[in-house]
Amino acid sequence: MPEDTPNPAPEQEHRFPCDQCGSDFRFAPAEGKLKCDHCGNEAELSGQFAGGAIKELDFKAAIDAQLPAAEIEETKVSSCPNCGAQVEFDAAVHAKECPFCATPVVTDTGTHRHIKPRGLLPFALEERAAHTAMTDWLGRLWFAPNGLQDYARKGRKMNGIYVPYWTFDADTKSNYRGERGTVYYVTKTVMRDGKQEQVREQRIRWSPKSGRVARFFDDVLVLASTSLPKRYTDNLEPWDLAALQPYSPEYLAGFRAEGYTVELDEGFQEARRHMDRVIERDVRFDIGGDRQRIHDIDTRVSDVTFKHILLPVWLAAYKYRGKTYRFVVNGRTGRVQGERPWSAWKIAIAVVLGLLVAGAIGYVIAMNQ
Repeated sequence: MPEDTPNPAPEQEHRFPCDQCGSDFRFAPAEGKLKCDHCGNEAELSGQFAGGAIKELDFKAAIDAQLPAAEIEETKVSSCPNCGAQVEFDAAVHAKECPFCATPVVTDTGTHRHIKPRGLLPFALEERAAHTAMTDWLGRLWFAPNGLQDYARKGRKMNGIYVPYWTFDADTKSNYRGERGTVYYVTKTVMRDGKQEQVREQRIRWSPKSGRVARFFDDVLVLASTSLPKRYTDNLEPWDLAALQPYSPEYLAGFRAEGYTVELDEGFQEARRHMDRVIERDVRFDIGGDRQRIHDIDTRVSDVTFKHILLPVWLAAYKYRGKTYRFVVNGRTGRVQGERPWSAWKIAIAVVLGLLVAGAIGYVIAMNQ
Protein backbone atom coordinates (compact mmCIF):
# COMPACT_ATOMS: atom_id res chain seq x y z
CA MET A 1 0.00 0.00 0.00
CA PRO A 2 1.24 3.56 -0.56
CA GLU A 3 2.78 5.18 2.49
CA ASP A 4 0.16 7.94 2.59
CA THR A 5 -2.78 5.61 3.21
CA PRO A 6 -4.86 7.60 5.72
CA ASN A 7 -5.39 6.69 9.33
CA PRO A 8 -4.75 2.92 9.52
CA ALA A 9 -6.80 1.07 12.08
CA PRO A 10 -4.92 0.39 15.31
CA GLU A 11 -3.16 -2.91 15.76
CA GLN A 12 -5.37 -5.53 17.35
CA GLU A 13 -4.65 -8.87 18.94
CA HIS A 14 -7.52 -11.33 19.20
CA ARG A 15 -7.55 -14.04 21.84
CA PHE A 16 -10.37 -16.44 22.48
CA PRO A 17 -10.04 -17.82 26.04
CA CYS A 18 -11.95 -20.92 27.06
CA ASP A 19 -14.77 -19.99 29.43
CA GLN A 20 -14.08 -23.10 31.55
CA CYS A 21 -10.31 -23.24 32.00
CA GLY A 22 -8.96 -20.01 30.52
CA SER A 23 -6.74 -21.69 27.91
CA ASP A 24 -6.97 -20.50 24.34
CA PHE A 25 -9.59 -21.89 22.01
CA ARG A 26 -8.57 -22.97 18.50
CA PHE A 27 -10.74 -23.31 15.44
CA ALA A 28 -11.44 -27.03 14.89
CA PRO A 29 -12.06 -27.69 11.17
CA ALA A 30 -13.80 -31.04 11.71
CA GLU A 31 -16.42 -29.56 14.03
CA GLY A 32 -16.51 -26.04 12.57
CA LYS A 33 -16.35 -24.73 16.13
CA LEU A 34 -13.91 -23.29 18.63
CA LYS A 35 -12.34 -26.04 20.73
CA CYS A 36 -10.15 -26.05 23.83
CA ASP A 37 -7.43 -28.71 23.63
CA HIS A 38 -6.80 -28.39 27.36
CA CYS A 39 -10.24 -29.29 28.70
CA GLY A 40 -12.19 -30.31 25.60
CA ASN A 41 -14.72 -27.51 25.89
CA GLU A 42 -16.36 -26.36 22.65
CA ALA A 43 -18.00 -23.09 21.64
CA GLU A 44 -19.89 -21.93 18.58
CA LEU A 45 -18.44 -19.16 16.42
CA SER A 46 -19.94 -15.93 17.60
CA GLY A 47 -19.83 -14.18 14.25
CA GLN A 48 -19.43 -10.86 16.06
CA PHE A 49 -16.34 -9.96 14.01
CA ALA A 50 -17.81 -10.82 10.62
CA GLY A 51 -18.57 -7.87 8.40
CA GLY A 52 -21.73 -9.18 6.80
CA ALA A 53 -21.67 -9.89 3.08
CA ILE A 54 -18.26 -9.99 1.40
CA LYS A 55 -18.16 -6.71 -0.46
CA GLU A 56 -15.79 -5.73 -3.24
CA LEU A 57 -13.52 -2.70 -2.86
CA ASP A 58 -12.83 -0.10 -5.52
CA PHE A 59 -9.47 -0.70 -7.20
CA LYS A 60 -8.82 2.91 -8.23
CA ALA A 61 -9.61 4.18 -4.74
CA ALA A 62 -7.07 1.75 -3.29
CA ILE A 63 -4.36 2.73 -5.79
CA ASP A 64 -5.02 6.40 -5.05
CA ALA A 65 -4.84 5.69 -1.28
CA GLN A 66 -8.48 6.68 -0.89
CA LEU A 67 -9.83 3.58 0.84
CA PRO A 68 -11.76 4.18 4.07
CA ALA A 69 -9.56 3.96 7.17
CA ALA A 70 -11.62 1.00 8.41
CA GLU A 71 -10.25 -1.09 5.52
CA ILE A 72 -6.62 -0.69 6.68
CA GLU A 73 -4.94 -2.39 9.62
CA GLU A 74 -1.51 -3.04 11.12
CA THR A 75 -0.36 -6.43 12.44
CA LYS A 76 2.85 -7.61 14.05
CA VAL A 77 4.84 -9.84 11.77
CA SER A 78 8.16 -11.61 11.56
CA SER A 79 10.05 -11.49 8.27
CA CYS A 80 12.09 -14.54 7.31
CA PRO A 81 15.62 -13.53 6.20
CA ASN A 82 15.74 -16.48 3.79
CA CYS A 83 12.43 -16.61 1.88
CA GLY A 84 10.97 -13.21 2.81
CA ALA A 85 7.74 -14.60 4.28
CA GLN A 86 5.88 -12.24 6.60
CA VAL A 87 4.05 -14.33 9.17
CA GLU A 88 2.01 -13.16 12.13
CA PHE A 89 3.17 -14.57 15.47
CA ASP A 90 1.80 -14.36 18.97
CA ALA A 91 3.25 -11.53 21.01
CA ALA A 92 4.65 -13.99 23.57
CA VAL A 93 6.70 -15.88 20.98
CA HIS A 94 10.33 -14.75 20.79
CA ALA A 95 11.95 -17.28 18.47
CA LYS A 96 10.47 -19.50 15.80
CA GLU A 97 11.34 -21.51 12.73
CA CYS A 98 9.95 -20.14 9.46
CA PRO A 99 7.07 -22.43 8.45
CA PHE A 100 7.83 -21.84 4.77
CA CYS A 101 11.50 -22.83 4.59
CA ALA A 102 12.49 -24.12 8.08
CA THR A 103 14.96 -21.26 8.61
CA PRO A 104 15.37 -20.20 12.27
CA VAL A 105 14.07 -16.65 12.66
CA VAL A 106 13.85 -14.28 15.59
CA THR A 107 10.56 -12.43 15.77
CA ASP A 108 10.74 -8.68 15.76
CA THR A 109 8.34 -5.89 16.55
CA GLY A 110 7.88 -4.85 12.92
CA THR A 111 4.38 -4.19 11.66
CA HIS A 112 2.73 -4.93 8.35
CA ARG A 113 0.37 -2.19 7.22
CA HIS A 114 -2.13 -3.67 4.85
CA ILE A 115 -5.61 -3.85 3.46
CA LYS A 116 -7.78 -5.97 5.72
CA PRO A 117 -8.94 -9.38 4.49
CA ARG A 118 -12.55 -9.31 3.42
CA GLY A 119 -13.12 -13.05 3.30
CA LEU A 120 -11.56 -16.44 3.83
CA LEU A 121 -12.09 -20.14 3.26
CA PRO A 122 -11.99 -21.86 6.68
CA PHE A 123 -9.87 -24.96 7.10
CA ALA A 124 -11.89 -28.12 6.46
CA LEU A 125 -9.10 -30.66 7.12
CA GLU A 126 -7.55 -31.33 10.51
CA GLU A 127 -3.75 -31.53 10.73
CA ARG A 128 -3.77 -35.32 11.02
CA ALA A 129 -5.70 -35.72 7.76
CA ALA A 130 -3.39 -33.29 5.97
CA HIS A 131 -0.31 -35.09 7.32
CA THR A 132 -1.69 -38.42 6.11
CA ALA A 133 -2.34 -36.95 2.66
CA MET A 134 1.25 -35.67 2.50
CA THR A 135 2.87 -38.96 3.58
CA ASP A 136 0.64 -40.93 1.18
CA TRP A 137 1.75 -38.61 -1.62
CA LEU A 138 5.40 -39.08 -0.65
CA GLY A 139 4.88 -42.84 -0.51
CA ARG A 140 3.83 -42.81 -4.18
CA LEU A 141 7.14 -41.21 -5.15
CA TRP A 142 9.24 -44.36 -5.55
CA PHE A 143 12.47 -42.42 -6.10
CA ALA A 144 12.09 -40.35 -2.90
CA PRO A 145 14.72 -41.09 -0.23
CA ASN A 146 13.41 -43.51 2.40
CA GLY A 147 14.99 -41.37 5.11
CA LEU A 148 12.98 -38.32 4.11
CA GLN A 149 9.78 -40.36 3.89
CA ASP A 150 10.36 -41.74 7.40
CA TYR A 151 11.33 -38.30 8.72
CA ALA A 152 8.15 -36.78 7.30
CA ARG A 153 5.98 -39.56 8.76
CA LYS A 154 7.48 -39.17 12.23
CA GLY A 155 8.20 -35.46 12.01
CA ARG A 156 6.59 -32.60 13.85
CA LYS A 157 3.11 -31.40 13.07
CA MET A 158 2.33 -29.41 9.95
CA ASN A 159 1.64 -25.68 10.18
CA GLY A 160 -1.79 -24.35 9.30
CA ILE A 161 -1.26 -21.12 7.35
CA TYR A 162 -3.80 -18.77 5.84
CA VAL A 163 -2.14 -17.66 2.57
CA PRO A 164 -3.05 -14.24 1.11
CA TYR A 165 -4.68 -13.84 -2.29
CA TRP A 166 -6.24 -11.07 -4.32
CA THR A 167 -9.40 -11.52 -6.37
CA PHE A 168 -10.35 -9.08 -9.12
CA ASP A 169 -13.62 -8.35 -10.90
CA ALA A 170 -13.65 -6.30 -14.10
CA ASP A 171 -15.87 -5.47 -17.05
CA THR A 172 -14.05 -5.61 -20.41
CA LYS A 173 -14.96 -4.59 -23.95
CA SER A 174 -12.48 -5.36 -26.73
CA ASN A 175 -12.36 -4.19 -30.36
CA TYR A 176 -10.22 -6.33 -32.63
CA ARG A 177 -8.89 -6.59 -36.17
CA GLY A 178 -7.80 -9.83 -37.74
CA GLU A 179 -8.30 -12.35 -40.52
CA ARG A 180 -10.39 -15.48 -40.90
CA GLY A 181 -8.77 -18.40 -42.66
CA THR A 182 -10.81 -20.94 -44.64
CA VAL A 183 -9.07 -24.17 -45.55
CA TYR A 184 -9.61 -25.55 -49.05
CA TYR A 185 -7.82 -28.07 -51.24
CA VAL A 186 -6.61 -28.15 -54.83
CA THR A 187 -5.58 -31.20 -56.81
CA LYS A 188 -2.18 -31.12 -58.47
CA THR A 189 -0.29 -33.51 -60.70
CA VAL A 190 3.25 -34.32 -59.58
CA MET A 191 5.97 -36.67 -60.82
CA ARG A 192 7.17 -39.39 -58.47
CA ASP A 193 9.61 -42.09 -59.55
CA GLY A 194 8.91 -41.22 -63.18
CA LYS A 195 5.15 -41.51 -62.75
CA GLN A 196 2.45 -38.90 -62.59
CA GLU A 197 0.40 -38.81 -59.40
CA GLN A 198 -2.57 -36.76 -58.29
CA VAL A 199 -2.14 -35.13 -54.85
CA ARG A 200 -4.35 -32.83 -52.78
CA GLU A 201 -2.68 -29.69 -51.53
CA GLN A 202 -4.06 -27.70 -48.60
CA ARG A 203 -4.41 -23.97 -48.97
CA ILE A 204 -5.93 -21.22 -46.84
CA ARG A 205 -8.07 -18.36 -48.09
CA TRP A 206 -7.77 -15.33 -45.80
CA SER A 207 -10.43 -12.64 -45.44
CA PRO A 208 -10.38 -9.55 -43.16
CA LYS A 209 -12.47 -9.69 -39.99
CA SER A 210 -13.10 -7.14 -37.28
CA GLY A 211 -15.51 -7.00 -34.41
CA ARG A 212 -16.07 -6.59 -30.70
CA VAL A 213 -16.17 -9.00 -27.77
CA ALA A 214 -17.20 -8.33 -24.18
CA ARG A 215 -16.65 -10.32 -21.00
CA PHE A 216 -17.19 -9.74 -17.30
CA PHE A 217 -14.47 -11.31 -15.17
CA ASP A 218 -15.47 -12.51 -11.71
CA ASP A 219 -12.98 -13.41 -8.97
CA VAL A 220 -9.77 -13.67 -11.00
CA LEU A 221 -7.53 -15.25 -8.35
CA VAL A 222 -3.95 -14.01 -7.84
CA LEU A 223 -1.49 -15.27 -5.24
CA ALA A 224 -0.35 -12.35 -3.06
CA SER A 225 2.71 -14.10 -1.63
CA THR A 226 6.20 -14.93 -2.89
CA SER A 227 7.08 -17.31 -0.05
CA LEU A 228 6.14 -20.48 -1.92
CA PRO A 229 6.86 -21.42 -5.55
CA LYS A 230 3.85 -20.38 -7.58
CA ARG A 231 3.74 -23.76 -9.33
CA TYR A 232 2.90 -25.36 -5.96
CA THR A 233 0.07 -23.02 -5.08
CA ASP A 234 -1.33 -23.02 -8.64
CA ASN A 235 -1.52 -26.80 -8.50
CA LEU A 236 -3.52 -26.68 -5.26
CA GLU A 237 -6.45 -25.32 -7.27
CA PRO A 238 -9.35 -25.39 -7.67
CA TRP A 239 -10.54 -23.46 -4.64
CA ASP A 240 -14.25 -23.41 -3.85
CA LEU A 241 -14.50 -19.63 -3.77
CA ALA A 242 -18.29 -19.85 -3.68
CA ALA A 243 -17.87 -21.02 -0.06
CA LEU A 244 -15.95 -17.89 1.03
CA GLN A 245 -16.93 -16.66 4.48
CA PRO A 246 -16.80 -13.05 5.69
CA TYR A 247 -13.49 -12.55 7.48
CA SER A 248 -13.55 -13.30 11.20
CA PRO A 249 -10.42 -13.73 13.36
CA GLU A 250 -12.14 -16.64 15.12
CA TYR A 251 -11.29 -18.77 12.08
CA LEU A 252 -7.60 -17.92 12.65
CA ALA A 253 -7.58 -19.16 16.26
CA GLY A 254 -4.80 -21.77 16.43
CA PHE A 255 -3.54 -20.93 12.94
CA ARG A 256 -1.18 -18.36 11.43
CA ALA A 257 -1.78 -15.83 8.70
CA GLU A 258 0.76 -14.62 6.18
CA GLY A 259 0.89 -10.96 5.24
CA TYR A 260 0.79 -10.23 1.53
CA THR A 261 4.06 -9.33 -0.20
CA VAL A 262 2.60 -8.89 -3.71
CA GLU A 263 1.11 -5.40 -3.72
CA LEU A 264 -2.31 -4.68 -5.16
CA ASP A 265 -1.08 -3.08 -8.39
CA GLU A 266 1.31 -5.98 -9.04
CA GLY A 267 -1.53 -8.42 -8.46
CA PHE A 268 -3.73 -6.60 -10.95
CA GLN A 269 -1.00 -6.77 -13.60
CA GLU A 270 -1.02 -10.57 -13.27
CA ALA A 271 -4.82 -10.60 -13.35
CA ARG A 272 -4.71 -8.55 -16.58
CA ARG A 273 -2.40 -11.12 -18.17
CA HIS A 274 -4.96 -13.79 -17.35
CA MET A 275 -7.79 -11.63 -18.72
CA ASP A 276 -5.86 -10.94 -21.93
CA ARG A 277 -5.38 -14.67 -22.55
CA VAL A 278 -9.12 -15.29 -22.11
CA ILE A 279 -10.00 -12.30 -24.33
CA GLU A 280 -7.68 -13.63 -27.07
CA ARG A 281 -9.54 -16.96 -26.98
CA ASP A 282 -12.84 -15.06 -27.22
CA VAL A 283 -11.55 -13.13 -30.25
CA ARG A 284 -10.43 -16.30 -32.02
CA PHE A 285 -13.84 -17.82 -31.43
CA ASP A 286 -15.54 -14.67 -32.76
CA ILE A 287 -13.36 -14.61 -35.88
CA GLY A 288 -14.33 -18.21 -36.57
CA GLY A 289 -13.23 -20.16 -39.62
CA ASP A 290 -10.55 -22.82 -39.70
CA ARG A 291 -7.64 -20.52 -38.87
CA GLN A 292 -7.35 -17.10 -37.24
CA ARG A 293 -4.88 -14.25 -37.41
CA ILE A 294 -5.13 -11.47 -34.82
CA HIS A 295 -3.57 -8.14 -35.77
CA ASP A 296 -4.78 -5.95 -32.93
CA ILE A 297 -6.91 -6.09 -29.76
CA ASP A 298 -7.88 -2.87 -28.01
CA THR A 299 -9.41 -3.62 -24.61
CA ARG A 300 -11.25 -1.15 -22.37
CA VAL A 301 -11.34 -2.25 -18.73
CA SER A 302 -13.85 -0.66 -16.37
CA ASP A 303 -15.50 -1.12 -12.98
CA VAL A 304 -12.47 -2.87 -11.47
CA THR A 305 -13.02 -4.11 -7.92
CA PHE A 306 -11.03 -6.41 -5.68
CA LYS A 307 -10.92 -8.37 -2.42
CA HIS A 308 -8.09 -9.44 -0.14
CA ILE A 309 -8.87 -13.02 0.91
CA LEU A 310 -7.12 -15.80 2.86
CA LEU A 311 -7.01 -19.43 1.72
CA PRO A 312 -6.09 -22.37 4.00
CA VAL A 313 -2.86 -24.32 3.43
CA TRP A 314 -1.23 -26.98 5.58
CA LEU A 315 2.52 -26.60 5.24
CA ALA A 316 5.54 -28.70 6.16
CA ALA A 317 9.18 -27.69 5.65
CA TYR A 318 11.85 -30.29 6.48
CA LYS A 319 15.60 -29.91 6.41
CA TYR A 320 17.07 -33.24 5.30
CA ARG A 321 20.79 -33.68 4.62
CA GLY A 322 21.31 -29.94 4.24
CA LYS A 323 18.41 -29.30 1.87
CA THR A 324 14.95 -27.91 2.59
CA TYR A 325 11.94 -29.83 1.28
CA ARG A 326 8.56 -28.12 1.32
CA PHE A 327 5.13 -29.70 1.03
CA VAL A 328 1.76 -27.97 0.87
CA VAL A 329 -1.73 -29.40 1.27
CA ASN A 330 -4.97 -27.69 0.25
CA GLY A 331 -6.74 -27.21 3.59
CA ARG A 332 -10.11 -27.86 1.94
CA THR A 333 -9.55 -30.74 -0.50
CA GLY A 334 -6.36 -32.46 0.67
CA ARG A 335 -4.61 -31.96 -2.68
CA VAL A 336 -0.81 -32.17 -2.18
CA GLN A 337 2.10 -30.45 -3.93
CA GLY A 338 5.74 -30.07 -3.05
CA GLU A 339 9.36 -30.89 -3.75
CA ARG A 340 9.96 -34.11 -5.63
CA PRO A 341 13.02 -35.52 -3.86
CA TRP A 342 15.27 -38.00 -5.64
CA SER A 343 17.29 -40.84 -4.12
CA ALA A 344 20.54 -41.41 -6.02
CA TRP A 345 20.82 -45.03 -4.93
CA LYS A 346 17.21 -45.81 -5.90
CA ILE A 347 17.85 -44.34 -9.34
CA ALA A 348 21.08 -46.37 -9.61
CA ILE A 349 19.25 -49.57 -8.65
CA ALA A 350 16.54 -48.83 -11.24
CA VAL A 351 19.20 -48.31 -13.93
CA VAL A 352 21.00 -51.54 -13.01
CA LEU A 353 17.73 -53.49 -12.96
CA GLY A 354 16.81 -52.00 -16.33
CA LEU A 355 20.15 -53.08 -17.80
CA LEU A 356 19.77 -56.57 -16.35
CA VAL A 357 16.27 -56.93 -17.79
CA ALA A 358 17.43 -55.63 -21.18
CA GLY A 359 20.38 -58.02 -21.09
CA ALA A 360 18.14 -60.98 -20.21
CA ILE A 361 15.73 -60.14 -23.03
CA GLY A 362 18.63 -59.82 -25.45
CA TYR A 363 20.05 -63.16 -24.33
CA VAL A 364 16.69 -64.92 -24.83
CA ILE A 365 16.31 -63.42 -28.30
CA ALA A 366 19.87 -64.46 -29.24
CA MET A 367 19.32 -68.02 -28.02
CA ASN A 368 16.09 -68.34 -30.02
CA GLN A 369 17.89 -67.26 -33.17
